[in-house]
Formats: sequence, C-alpha cells, structure tokens
Amino acid sequence: MHLLTVIGARPQIIKAAALNRAIRNGYVDRITEHILHTGQHYDTDMSQVFFDELGIPQPEYNLGVGSGLHGEQTAKMISGIEEVLMSRPFDGIILYGDTNSTLAGAVAASKLHVPIFHIEAGLRSYNRNMPEEINRIVCDQLSTLLFAPTQTAVDNLREEGFFAEHDTLHRKVVNCGDVMYDNSIHFASVAAQRCDIMNRLSLQPEGYILATIHRDNNTDDPQRLEQILSALVSIARKDNIPVVLPLHPRTRNKLTAQHLRLLDNEPLVMILEPFSYLEMTLMEQNAKLVMTDSGGVQKEAFFFERPCIIMRSETEWVEIVQHKAGIITDADYQRIVDAYAQLTHCHVSFPPLFGDGHAAEKIIQTILHENSYR
Repeated sequence: MHLLTVIGARPQIIKAAALNRAIRNGYVDRITEHILHTGQHYDTDMSQVFFDELGIPQPEYNLGVGSGLHGEQTAKMISGIEEVLMSRPFDGIILYGDTNSTLAGAVAASKLHVPIFHIEAGLRSYNRNMPEEINRIVCDQLSTLLFAPTQTAVDNLREEGFFAEHDTLHRKVVNCGDVMYDNSIHFASVAAQRCDIMNRLSLQPEGYILATIHRDNNTDDPQRLEQILSALVSIARKDNIPVVLPLHPRTRNKLTAQHLRLLDNEPLVMILEPFSYLEMTLMEQNAKLVMTDSGGVQKEAFFFERPCIIMRSETEWVEIVQHKAGIITDADYQRIVDAYAQLTHCHVSFPPLFGDGHAAEKIIQTILHENSYR
C-alpha cells in the first residue's frame, strides 16, 4: 500500500511519529508512507525540531503554504495536496486532528475518490465558533475509516448516524485508543535520559506550574490574554511557585505594553521560547499542575497524571473534565484562581480512558484488513 500522510501543525507531527514508528517496526514490507507537510507551521521551533527529535523522515512533499486567512490558507493546501494525489496512485490518505491541513486533505482526497483515514475522529466541542470544530466535522463526514481515540468519540459519531445500517458510504468507526498516549509512553523515558531542561531552569519535580497559551481567541483579545496572565501572576505570588510559560510565537507577538509590564513585575513567571517535544514531555511529567488552552496538552497532562486547568470555554476532551482531572475556566481570572485552589487541595483520579498504548498498530492493522476487501 502507498499511503499519503498529511501534516502541517506541530501536534500532527507528534501524532504522525507514532504511526511512522509502528510502520517501520513491522510493516515496511506492506506499507510505504509518503509524508506531505503543508507548511502550516513553518518555523524551526514549531516544526523542524520535531522531525529531528522524534525520528520522523523528512517530508517527501512540502507545500510551504505558511500563514494566512483560513480560506486562503486552506485553498492553497487543497490545490497542493490535489496535485500530489494525482501524481501517483495512492491507496489512502492519513489525516490527523482538526487543523486546516486536515480539512484541506479531506476535501482534496474526497474529490479524487481516495480513501480517507481520519485519526482522532469523533471529537466534538459543540462550539462551531471554533474553526477546529468545523474542520473535524467535515473531515469525519468525508472519511472512510474513522479512528476514534475514546468511547466518547465513538458515541458522538453514533449520535450523528455513522452506525446506520443504510449508510451507503460504508464508513467504519474504530475505537483504537489515542496515538498521543502511544507517544507519551514511548518518549517519557527518552526525555528523562536526553533532556536537562529542568536542571537548566533550576526546577524541582512538582515544584512548578507549566502553562501554555496559543489559541487565537485568547491571544488575539488583549483583555482575555490579560485575564490569563494576571491569574498566572497571582498564583505564582500566592504560592511562591514558578510558573513556566513557553510562549507560542503567536502569543509573543500579541503581548502589549500592559501585558509586558504585568509580567516584568513577577519574576516567578518564567517567559521562555517554545519547548521541543521531549522538553515538553519532561516538563509535563514533573509539573505540579498544568494550565493550558491546548487540546493536546490537556491529554498529556492526564497521561502523566497531572491536574489541568483548561483555559477555554469548552473542551473536546470531555472525559478529563467528567473525571474531575481538569476544570474549564475560560479566560476568567477568578475562575482560574479558584480552579487552582480546588485542584491543589483535592484528590484527582486518572482512569485509563485513552487505550493501551498500541493505538498506532491497531490503526495499521485495520487499514490493511479493510484494504484487502477493496
């Protein structure tokens, strides 16, 4: 089989590492993977370092699309992916998550009748103001094989009619577990051996808070961003605990003079460049608590049994909230501060919700099995 893997954003590169590793470890005689990078994340800190660190082959195709308005960016991606799909026969296209790269891959492949395999299918925030929600819904509707990471994702698809007997599209939903959990297991020990980030920052296990902010509705609204930063400063001062904040380029570019004055007055809030994947893995493992607006970081905090403050109005990973391992606060100063107090003064449980660490292998076996009937 010849499969085209489409990646474009930093989380997709990480997810693709799990599948690429599984193919290399047992299926190279049956599958050839061709990697296409759309260039959605294009700077070294946000993209290239992840290929180097995770051992992923360099992309065979790179569209170099870069940033832009959603429509402009997606249109360029559709055109580029279509051209690649027409260059040779492909047995399927592998898409991850819910970015514009995912949407573009689904649209291009569906027009050319190339089977679509969507990893992280069935996630729903039920907020269509989020572009990611639109992307994931459209991709699911166009997919042939839908690989759901949790039972909740399967249930979401069931409610949308994906299990109907009259489904003439012959779509199949598989609860395979989460490829990010595969990676967390695999790279946790690697990070401990290869990274000295905690020594460089003079940090002790469970002696700091890890925070990330990157979602555009937080970074592009000065008041929302000020609420979040004020909460970080308040928590750092109250508990005399460092708050480690590796800044996404979008966030750094959106800091106003007022934001900078707020941060300059609190040395315990450590403003840093983005971490590599291994550095982030080590920092998540050892944090006292994680604060984020990232979907992937929410899960990784759960994998490493760290409570999480979710600085969004909703989450697609509802299981984390249902099991009280995370609290949704939006960008609300008081809710963030209250959530911190609650999560640091109560017992939090972390049941096995995301599979057994072999999601990538299950995905490959399903693709091969279904292809044998085509």
